[in-house]
Amino acid sequence: MSAGLPGREHAPSSSLAEHTTFHVGGPARHLVRATTEAELVDAVRAVDEAGESLLVLSGGSNVLVGDEGFDGTVVLVDTHGLDAEVSGCGGALVRVAAGETWDDVVAFTVDQEWAGIEALSGIPGLVGATPIQNVGAYGQEVSQTVARVRTWDRQAGEYRTFVADQCGFGYRESVFKRSRRPDQATGRYVIVEVTFQFRLASLSEPVGYEQLARVLRVEPGTRVDSRRVREAVLTLRGSKGMVVDPDDHDTWSAGSFFTNPILSADQAAALPADAPRFPQPDGRFKSSAAWLIEHAGFGRGYPGHGPARLSSRHVLALTNQGGARTADVLALAREVREGVQARYGIALEPEPVFVGVAG
Repeated sequence: MSAGLPGREHAPSSSLAEHTTFHVGGPARHLVRATTEAELVDAVRAVDEAGESLLVLSGGSNVLVGDEGFDGTVVLVDTHGLDAEVSGCGGALVRVAAGETWDDVVAFTVDQEWAGIEALSGIPGLVGATPIQNVGAYGQEVSQTVARVRTWDRQAGEYRTFVADQCGFGYRESVFKRSRRPDQATGRYVIVEVTFQFRLASLSEPVGYEQLARVLRVEPGTRVDSRRVREAVLTLRGSKGMVVDPDDHDTWSAGSFFTNPILSADQAAALPADAPRFPQPDGRFKSSAAWLIEHAGFGRGYPGHGPARLSSRHVLALTNQGGARTADVLALAREVREGVQARYGIALEPEPVFVGVAG
């Protein structure tokens, strides 16, 4: 089967503030919109052959662009298409173009009773960006359903497909993310299509996140109607300002600005007794960046610098309250990072990709 998903409106401006959820950043020297896979690959290849700087923008939800803009070519991914092979034995094998809006795809899978990404509802951005960061929330990660990722290999000048176990997925990690050098805005691999494997079921995957289980009033590990999971996640994300609303400046952000730190056993033991610690398979522990930020003295709505401040609903989101510059956001990020470092000796790592700015 093939399906059409909703379209979206686009700003014609070359100002990257108009193409990112932070609403900050200067202009692109050149801006190209790719509406087909061929246009996407041709645009990338032309920039590489010219020796210019390249930024492939896939929704702009996880990027912070400098106030001076980008002195190169920005390629906006606007490709579309969804095809599925569905069988009672194999489930749904679903190929999705990189330019489809992620949450539209989640909604479609829930409607089709394909289980696996219902807890990833409400996450902004496009499909092609999700494997790069191994997007995750409320107990699910996209790596759990990715079957393969089709890319354009900029270095080899050819298409390359990665099956799931070649993607190098980890916590907010992948081979695609690691292929980006510090001096690059876009890494070696440009994702053109992602194939997912879903289970055929009206019930969700086991609810693995305690807060979500509490909202659903079930025990962790329970399967519930996927529609209920989606609705609960959208409510939770909305309560934290994590669902993008153009009219709500508290959502003008890149979502969670810092990743949850992975700590050694000694680092975890040095934290206060009530600090979150989640054992990892390699013997380390994951803690909560939000807990560390709040207990280091940065509460919700922390004013920071000018119009950049912490969200009034969630301390992990640095927000543009209107009129902020990238420099304002960076100043606030450094203040929070230094405060946590001074209090707990832990260096928080930013989650967004920095373009034209120093971390």
